[in-house]
Amino acid sequence: MLGDGGDTLNALAVGEHPWAGILRDAKNPMITVGQGALARPDGGRVLGAARSIAERCGLIRDDWNGFNVLHQAAARVGGLDLGFVPGPGGRDIQGILAGCKSGDIEILYLLGADEIDTDDLGAAFVIYQGHHGDRGARRADVILPGAAYTEKDGTYVNTEGRVQLARHAVFPPGEAREDWKILRALSGSLGRPLPFDTPRELRRQMWEAHPILADADAAPRAPWDSFGEAGPVASTPFEYPIEDFYRTDPISRASHTMAQCSELFVARRHQASLWTGTHG
Repeated sequence: MLGDGGDTLNALAVGEHPWAGILRDAKNPMITVGQGALARPDGGRVLGAARSIAERCGLIRDDWNGFNVLHQAAARVGGLDLGFVPGPGGRDIQGILAGCKSGDIEILYLLGADEIDTDDLGAAFVIYQGHHGDRGARRADVILPGAAYTEKDGTYVNTEGRVQLARHAVFPPGEAREDWKILRALSGSLGRPLPFDTPRELRRQMWEAHPILADADAAPRAPWDSFGEAGPVASTPFEYPIEDFYRTDPISRASHTMAQCSELFVARRHQASLWTGTHG
């Protein structure tokens, strides 16, 4: 345990911490940057400091990649591979929510978006496409029931960038449909039909547009470039961003078993932190 704030990170980044030498002399040194650290107001500087450590201590070599980012949201790595980031004039999540509240955005389409704050979306008309009827569905004006990952064929990208192909284990219940079928039907109703009618056609076009998704089961080597921001990281301690490990997604929140785990390990731990010596 070297420290819990930015001071240690700053010292490592400029080579003034004793552990900088240990990293530099290690056979295969590694650093893993958690998403919670990058979500801080100075997250760009955290990333920049981590890059400096990697370059100074030899974490990036032809035969070794010791720089890792650990994401906490499913599909985030795949989304980044596809370029799912705000374009010129676009909005990030907070900008979208603010636009709904102010009335600038009249329609909000939530595609499996259950981890955002939907308490105040103003008068926006909300369409929710997903499964388990979780947080995103509570505010929805229209719900389009989608299939869970066990109920559809899919292409997934794990946190290390490895593309994985999956087959459905069961069929979606009731009126639920695979997501691509919902989007295809909706595009036809709008008079702008998407150019595919089968999973094979969809996958072929996806591979043509994004060749990185065609190389299944391989962990690609990303090009090393300049990223992050320059400047010192705040001394504020880093905080663990997950409040309840057992209920972090719609499926686990709908599970009785996960609810019991949460009650057993999370609620009781929180209660124990409030105890004093008088509790025995």
